[in-house]
Amino acid sequence: QVQLVESGGGLVQPGGSLRLSCAARGIIRSIRAMGWYRQAPGKERELVATITGGSRTNYTDSVKGRFTISRDKARNLVYLQMNSLEPEDTAVYYCNADIMTLGGISDYWGQGTQVTVSS
Repeated sequence: QVQLVESGGGLVQPGGSLRLSCAARGIIRSIRAMGWYRQAPGKERELVATITGGSRTNYTDSVKGRFTISRDKARNLVYLQMNSLEPEDTAVYYCNADIMTLGGISDYWGQGTQVTVSS
């Protein structure tokens, strides 16, 4: 069984920084794309950033220049460095990954980690 376990959320003041981490655990053959999504209260879940197996990255416009996604392929980790945080970044952040296991490839989600940007 594969799990995505997130950490690093919390409360931060506007202009501050946080680093989210996500570890893929279980019997994993390979991981294709990994990414971060977020869901604010009353809103739909939205893509924040993705990174492919070849380390090609993609960001939603509102975080470009402020957030950086990276991954450690050897350790099945993905990170989201968030700088210059704004109150509008407040949301539950979810890790996502396309993972190949013995049973084939499936889409997995973490449990979510709360990020609150407030003074």
